[in-house]
Amino acid sequence: MGAVLEEQYEICFARSGEEALAMVQAFSPDLILLDIVMPGMDGYAVCRHLKQDPDLSQVPVIFTTGLNHTDDEVQGFAVGAVDYVTKPIQPIALRSRVRNHIELKRMRDQFADLAMTDPLTGLGNRRMLEQLMPSEIRRLARQGEWLSFVMIDVDCFKQFNDEYGHPEGDRCLRVVATTLVETLSRSHDVCLRYGGEEFACILPETDASGALHIAEQMRQRIEDLAIPNKASTVRPLVTVSLGIASGICGTESTPDRWIAAADEALYQAKHFGRNKVFMSCCPQSAAADPIPISRQDSSL
Repeated sequence: MGAVLEEQYEICFARSGEEALAMVQAFSPDLILLDIVMPGMDGYAVCRHLKQDPDLSQVPVIFTTGLNHTDDEVQGFAVGAVDYVTKPIQPIALRSRVRNHIELKRMRDQFADLAMTDPLTGLGNRRMLEQLMPSEIRRLARQGEWLSFVMIDVDCFKQFNDEYGHPEGDRCLRVVATTLVETLSRSHDVCLRYGGEEFACILPETDASGALHIAEQMRQRIEDLAIPNKASTVRPLVTVSLGIASGICGTESTPDRWIAAADEALYQAKHFGRNKVFMSCCPQSAAADPIPISRQDSSL
């Protein structure tokens, strides 16, 4: 099978079910060819594990086996396989089936990307946030790593729209989105449009001090754009307020708790005058109080 497919695809091999489960976590494959009869964990068990993992459940699985009883095929489909190839392998048929399922997955991925992209700014949308946050929290919890989550709100944006009109408001949001993304230096940091004039950033493996530094850079760069907003009650410019939730991920962490903590910090930033950054450390702790850091007071 490797010889049949290696000219068109990058192939990774696992020699047991346990090794396969570890490998798919590391390599995120587009397609899995899975034997049924293996030492230890059989193919059915491996497929069930894959389908129970939210991060891997959409990866198509083709069973490849010498078993050719109808009951075996039915069981394969029942545990989540998309196709079934019997041995001895016919190279033309194998290439065709793999090509078809790879193409189907690419089409599904494209549709999923469109559904999770904000058409105005080109950033991911709230649906993407709902997809990314649980998987990032699970990954970081396994490693006992930090996660920082930032909520950003454009100050007095309703007044901006009333003063300059919605087309100018749309242009303003696009510029703000571009500036926020340019502030992020790492490929795995993600900026999304949360809704309306609100944005969100997921900062994996970023501790509290790192998140504060990034958030303050964002606040300053938006202010430095000097986009006029004479209707603002803060400054006659477009500014943003930011709220951060930052802590070490634990198994009890949930996206709702991180979002609620960042949202509370954002509320405090707006309550105390806007154009500021506030932090709520360790969202697992109900006793954590927001910590302000602002242009006027940059000390903790």
